[in-house]
Amino acid sequence: QVQLVESGGGLVQAGGSLRLSCTASGIDFRRTRMDWYRQAPGKQRELVAFITSGGSTWYAGSVKGRFTISRDNAKNTVYLQMNSLKPEDTAVYYCNAPADGRNYWGRGTQVTVSS
Repeated sequence: QVQLVESGGGLVQAGGSLRLSCTASGIDFRRTRMDWYRQAPGKQRELVAFITSGGSTWYAGSVKGRFTISRDNAKNTVYLQMNSLKPEDTAVYYCNAPADGRNYWGRGTQVTVSS
C-alpha cells in the first residue's frame, strides 16, 4: 500500500520560512521522481517543483530562487524548503509520486502566509 505523508505546514508571516517534508512508503522511492504541488482556494492545483531520481530539479517561475526541493533516499523523504514566503504562497501543499503508471498523492499540508 502506497502512502505519502506530508508535514511541516503552518502559519508564518511574510518573509518567513517553512520546511515541508513528505515521507513515502510502498514505492521504490530512490527510483521515483517526487513532486510538490499546491492548491490555493478557488484555483487549480499547480506543480511547484520536482526532483528526479538522479537529483535534477525543476521549479515553477513563481517560486524559483525562493524554494528548494531535496530528497533523502535513506529516509524515503522529500523536502521543500520555502524561504521569503509571500501571501500568495498560501495554499495546501501536496506531495505526489508518479509511479506504476499512476500518480500517488498525500493528503496535503496547509501553508498560510500572513501579510
